[in-house]
Amino acid sequence: MPECPPADVTPDSRLGDLLAHWPGLEALLVDLSPHFRALQNPLLRRTIAKVATLRQVSVASGVPLGRLVERLRDGAGLPRSLPVEGEGDAPGERPRWASAEAAARSHDARPAIAAGDHPLPQVMADLASLGEGQVYELLTPFVPAPLVEVARQRGFSSFSVVEADERVRTYLRKAEQLR
Repeated sequence: MPECPPADVTPDSRLGDLLAHWPGLEALLVDLSPHFRALQNPLLRRTIAKVATLRQVSVASGVPLGRLVERLRDGAGLPRSLPVEGEGDAPGERPRWASAEAAARSHDARPAIAAGDHPLPQVMADLASLGEGQVYELLTPFVPAPLVEVARQRGFSSFSVVEADERVRTYLRKAEQLR
């Protein structure tokens, strides 16, 4: 039976695939950012790590995408790649609507995440109840990049603010329909 070609580490690589292929990368990730300690939560490891790309992980952890990819390539014993410029390196400007005062609904998902539960079903139900242009505030211990991606696919804009270690506020706004 022929061997599978070696896996690669790119901005679009899924974190779960990389950890399955190179288990030693987990320690390297924790050294890069304390946000990666969340990988020790079995539910997050089985769910978020399986779908999160390095682009998303870069945003969630605050580690610049180019640095993240190169460190993981080094840890996997792969040659250096071409530089990854710009993506995930600088946060965008905060929109005026992204504030607690503008939020029509708010949800603190930290207790559920700490208990090993996934907040996606609750958050999607809450978002479905929002009216056009309304804002939802989500409190999590890290930037919930995969959840944000699902919401964006459903027509929501987002902005996350890292306030402290294990306290991130993500604002989601239902896009206004063009008339």
